[in-house]
Amino acid sequence: MNSARHSAIHFAKASACGNDFLIVEAGREWGGDLGELSRRLCERHNGVGADGVEWLFPDAEADVMARLINADGSEAEISGNGTRCVAAEICSRTKKTEVRIRTGAGLKTCRLVGERGGTFEFDIGMGEAVVGEQLAIDVKVEGVRSVRTLGTRVSTGNPHFVIFVGSFPEDWQRRGALIQAQPQFPQGTNVEYVVVRGPNEIEIRLFERGVGETQSSGTGSCASAVAAIAGKRVASPVTVIAPGGSQTVRWDDQVYLRGPATLICRGEYFL
Repeated sequence: MNSARHSAIHFAKASACGNDFLIVEAGREWGGDLGELSRRLCERHNGVGADGVEWLFPDAEADVMARLINADGSEAEISGNGTRCVAAEICSRTKKTEVRIRTGAGLKTCRLVGERGGTFEFDIGMGEAVVGEQLAIDVKVEGVRSVRTLGTRVSTGNPHFVIFVGSFPEDWQRRGALIQAQPQFPQGTNVEYVVVRGPNEIEIRLFERGVGETQSSGTGSCASAVAAIAGKRVASPVTVIAPGGSQTVRWDDQVYLRGPATLICRGEYFL
């Protein structure tokens, strides 16, 4: 196909523990709605396929400003994994070892601590975490039986509802979707199911706002670890195991997240 005949969006694709993002330098020439364009790009059959798009804009005080649009076209404040993917793309092109990224949750600094091939490992200062109240939410299982779910609100720049369980329910994805739709969360929320595996280790499952089930989440890992530390279930630092891989969260003066981001490909999406 002759790409010269098409208007095209140039993108890079990266994955952080299976949580995949497209990275695009925003251009005025496209026009239209970034939400709808992101939805088309993220569609896994007729698009490129991703959990979200990180749209990059110039910023006077940072290396770049990143706006995160989810796969459903909604905008989110921040993704820890998406921010790391942006930093990986910038480091691959500039050889920087420290990248400052402005997000909807403030300015974040990504420090490069390792590199191998197309994989970059970063330590990110994620800022303050706020552990909120516990909530009891009733959700219907199989449309009949009501199950009371106790969880903790946590903010890591975006909203989370962290639920500790002895083992993951078989239908946790359905329950996560029902919880997100509850009136207690008028702006939606990310839902994490958490199993404590050891004094410094947890395992999580994630149902993210605007995406659904994901293989990993940076802010979700932070929220889960912070809730576990606050509840004296584990001690910092915490290894957080997700289906897509492991990350490390420590909670000191602020929350720090360490993990990899791998560049997968670069290409064009024809409009």
